[in-house]
Amino acid sequence: MAHLVLDHSTLAPSAPQEVQKSSLTKLQPRTLAQQVIEALIGAAAEGLILPGDRIIETELAQRLGVSRVPVREALRVLESQGIVINEPYKGIRLTPVTAERIDQLIEVRVALETAALTRAIRLGRNDRASIDALQAIVDDMKARADANDVFGFATADTQFHRVLTSFAGNAVLSDMWEMLSRQMTIIFGLSALGKPMLDIVEEHTSLIKVFQSGHVADMALAISDHIDVEIHKVDLENIIARRRSETLAQTL
Repeated sequence: MAHLVLDHSTLAPSAPQEVQKSSLTKLQPRTLAQQVIEALIGAAAEGLILPGDRIIETELAQRLGVSRVPVREALRVLESQGIVINEPYKGIRLTPVTAERIDQLIEVRVALETAALTRAIRLGRNDRASIDALQAIVDDMKARADANDVFGFATADTQFHRVLTSFAGNAVLSDMWEMLSRQMTIIFGLSALGKPMLDIVEEHTSLIKVFQSGHVADMALAISDHIDVEIHKVDLENIIARRRSETLAQTL
């Protein structure tokens, strides 16, 4: 497994551009297991741990400076979400990224977000407040891109879609979406290694404009194009192979 450092700065919430009293909510304390999860997702999104790589519990605990208990708990959570797999005689590995798996993830994501945004538009939740909330996230994405912060960028990308989906006001749909969120953060991060991040920022700016227009058919097309077409333009398998070769070369 590639070298992994627990960077607490990447786990902290990003500073908002402008803070208003109405936007402040109570912060939730994070357990060590949650921090381990964030560290693993961050490492995977940045290509420090690659799909198919073995994750050794004792080694991970040592590198993160924690006991094996929170690591074991974190890995159980990640296994339940399909991010790691535990196979007899092979141990725990980051779930391989295959063309088939990407297609399956995208198919579900497109269906969920299309349903969510159709409902949100019909409920009139593409109002000024919603647009401003989305724009603030896009501004954060741009700042992360300028800083070449791949994990922060991927996290902000995921947050954009989380907020967009939440406008439907359907808790069941949001819960289903969350089951895929960490897998998509990893894919977003790997995609950013093979595609200019500012291009991805522009895609999200376009999504905001279509959502604001209130045209359901256009929104469905835009979501399909953004999630399906654009991700398929990125050769994730090639990116992973290249990163693996680079890591191997550094160890020689």
